[in-house]
Amino acid sequence: MNSQTLPTQTLSSPVPGLSWLPHPGTYGAADDRCIVELATLLGPLPTLRRRVTAEEATLTVAPSPDDCVLSLKLTGTALGGEELTFVSTAIESGADDSRLRIPGELATGDTTVSGVPATLALRVVERTDTSLLVLGTTRVPYGPLRRTTGFALSRIRPADRLRLLIAAEFTCHPA
Repeated sequence: MNSQTLPTQTLSSPVPGLSWLPHPGTYGAADDRCIVELATLLGPLPTLRRRVTAEEATLTVAPSPDDCVLSLKLTGTALGGEELTFVSTAIESGADDSRLRIPGELATGDTTVSGVPATLALRVVERTDTSLLVLGTTRVPYGPLRRTTGFALSRIRPADRLRLLIAAEFTCHPA
């Protein structure tokens, strides 16, 4: 037996920012394909954990990663009749293509009140040309959120942080 060295073909490196997102377009997550859990924490202890409804979950993928937008609109009885929204300002790739860092703003449904900065850290579970399956969390200090937006949960359950756990499958909307 002899060994033979075969020529290797170098592949062109993917365009930065496009290898970790599906093709440009508008993607949505159906109600049964988007799970959001709200938890309030006091130190390391959760004081409240409830599932909230993702009334709207959309991902707009543009040719430039800086123009991509992720938006979530959350409602449900766990929010006490309130509405929370998260709108991203950009979508950034992590150290490898399996992580996304999404800076944005967490606010209430009242557009006259500004929100608080929040960063959603997502792990890409599966990616195809027409879909994106992600899992991630964001943590926001509860005090500044309450003072800035007026958003308040249960008075009998103390909290210093609010955590949102998100699992969603975004699929392409037909044009």
